[in-house]
Amino acid sequence: QVQLVESGGGLVQAGGSLRLSCAASGRISSIDSMAWYRQAPGKQRELVARFTSGASPNYADSVKGRFTISRDNAKNLVYLQTNTLKPEDTAVYYCNALISWNGVTRNYWGQGTQVTVSS
Repeated sequence: QVQLVESGGGLVQAGGSLRLSCAASGRISSIDSMAWYRQAPGKQRELVARFTSGASPNYADSVKGRFTISRDNAKNLVYLQTNTLKPEDTAVYYCNALISWNGVTRNYWGQGTQVTVSS
C-alpha cells in the first residue's frame, strides 16, 4: 500500500505564504509524477501544479509566478511553496501521485490540508 500525507496548511492573511509538504511512503518502485490539486467549497477539484519526471513543472494560470512546486526524489517528498496568497486561494489542497510498484502504476491521493486566506 501507499500513503500520501500532507502537512503545512493553515490560516494566513492575504499576501502571506505557506509551504505545503507531501510525503509518499509504502510500496514504491518509482514515482512518475507528483502534483497538487485544490478544491474550494462548491467548486470542482482543479490542478494547481504538477511535477512529472523528466519534464518541467506546469502550473495553473491562476498561480503562475506565485506558487512553486518542488520535489525531493530521495525522500519521496513534494512541496508547494505558496506566496502572495489571495482569498481565492482558499481551498483544501490535495497531494496526488502516480506511483509504480511491481510493474503496476496507480493513482493516489492524500487526505487534504486546508488553506484559508483571510482578506
